[in-house]
Amino acid sequence: MLNLLVDTSTWFDLCKRRDGQRWIVALRVLVHQRDVELLVPQLVIEEFERNRQRIESTMTTGVAQRFKLVKQDLHDYGGANIEHVAKMIDDLARDVPLIGAMTTRNFDEVLELLRNGLRVEPTDAEYRAVVDRGVGKRAPLHRSRNGVADALLVEIYATAVRESDLTCNPYAFITSNSDDFSAQGEDKRNPHLDIATIFTSEGSTYALGVDGLNDVLLTHFGAEIEELFVETDFVEEPRRLWEITDAEKALFDRLWYHRSLQHEYRLREAGDEAELDRLQAIAGPARQRIEETYTRPGELGPYTEFELGVLNGKLSALRWVLGSEWGFLDT
Repeated sequence: MLNLLVDTSTWFDLCKRRDGQRWIVALRVLVHQRDVELLVPQLVIEEFERNRQRIESTMTTGVAQRFKLVKQDLHDYGGANIEHVAKMIDDLARDVPLIGAMTTRNFDEVLELLRNGLRVEPTDAEYRAVVDRGVGKRAPLHRSRNGVADALLVEIYATAVRESDLTCNPYAFITSNSDDFSAQGEDKRNPHLDIATIFTSEGSTYALGVDGLNDVLLTHFGAEIEELFVETDFVEEPRRLWEITDAEKALFDRLWYHRSLQHEYRLREAGDEAELDRLQAIAGPARQRIEETYTRPGELGPYTEFELGVLNGKLSALRWVLGSEWGFLDT
């Protein structure tokens, strides 16, 4: 079993990536198969929960601000004939909340992984080791900042490595915090000299960031993880606003056309010629437009009860996304 202690910094990097599902889903599968165990100190969960909202907000507002600046540049320097481009930017800006929501779902799934991991807590011996590191100004306490949490991660990992048979259960420590953990003035993929001895044994690996996580998984699982990546390597692009409104309009037209014909049928059955003439005068031009637009076989019916239910369900769902209440089906 591969044991991973992943620093909060790397979890956040993973969450912020549009292709983050590639690793999140793969880890979930590997944990379920008991091929991977995540070592999760409580301080990692607390740091993740404490900073999550700020990072999610930064992701969305940062994109929105960039759109705003681009639009201002167009206004200031774009000259004539920029209306079309400005409209495209406005449309994209309206999509930002949805794009952000699709991305930030990674945060929910990572938090679930953390909560289901093996909870490990620092012992008194590890707290004493942190104090010794601080006195000696050894990494990750070599800088003028509060790195106690980082030092605890190192000591927790070191204890786990010492107490394990690394030939059967290899370990990896993964962080994106190169300033505190990586070698200074050289390849940052290597650990700082003050913690390097923890990674001298075969079976104990230091890895940097999401790329490092990827390398660790590839090294340990080989073709198996590559196959799993292929199965889970997908990015669900959210629909643009114009796609949603176009689909809602098409459903509206098709259902309105069906209901109009049904209304006409009932008037004929009732023999109400005056109301029938009035309906045809009002509905005729709209029916002609719809008949010229939706020309595929069966697109305008006749529908089975099931097909009508599907159309109404789709219309209700799209309208809900656009702000209406559930079940609003007026045409």
